[in-house]
Amino acid sequence: MAYTPVHIICSPRPQVGKTLLARLLSEFLLLKNGNVVAFDINLKEPSLLEYLPRVTETADVIDTYGKMQLMDRLIVNDSVAKVIDLGYHAFDEFFKMIEEIGFIKEAARRGITPIVLFMADTDRPSARGHETLRAQIPSNVLITVDNEHVVRGELPDAMGSGRMLAIPALPPFLKTYIDRLNFSFTDYLRHEKDSSTELHQWIRRNYIGLRDLEMNLTLQR
Repeated sequence: MAYTPVHIICSPRPQVGKTLLARLLSEFLLLKNGNVVAFDINLKEPSLLEYLPRVTETADVIDTYGKMQLMDRLIVNDSVAKVIDLGYHAFDEFFKMIEEIGFIKEAARRGITPIVLFMADTDRPSARGHETLRAQIPSNVLITVDNEHVVRGELPDAMGSGRMLAIPALPPFLKTYIDRLNFSFTDYLRHEKDSSTELHQWIRRNYIGLRDLEMNLTLQR
């Protein structure tokens, strides 16, 4: 049976690096597979649609029609990886929806693997959100993302005990550079001849982390 991963990047908090990870993951999948479909569920900028308009569609979970449209796309086993940049405003409604419709079990039946990437933070809403996901999402596909630009120090015990993905912090001037709408991580790797630059190493490290994550999930199938 074909294998279709659905990556859900989420947090109940804004400004934790969701769109940055969605960009990295989408560009990595484009480089690796040649295709990807991304869904932007955000109310405010930065928007994944603005960074990657050729592979990104807008979606919402505000009403029944929007939910049905999105689910119809996610439940198709077409071997094309999906990436969802889930805005913090839609966190509760999205996971309430997938629990009500039994998305996790139906996805498994169809050969689809949801991968939930939770952006960690040390505040109370993040702790409650992570607890909700641990009760709902199988532990082998719930990944806690330690964005060192956001969490400066140790993660809460509950978040640090499961599967992890680390995103190293960048100096502010490089963070500003990659935040430009026309910046491409893959293009930078291809055209920057000096592979020792801090940004080159940062992108490569993140791509390797995403590759290892995908390989581990594939081995579990």
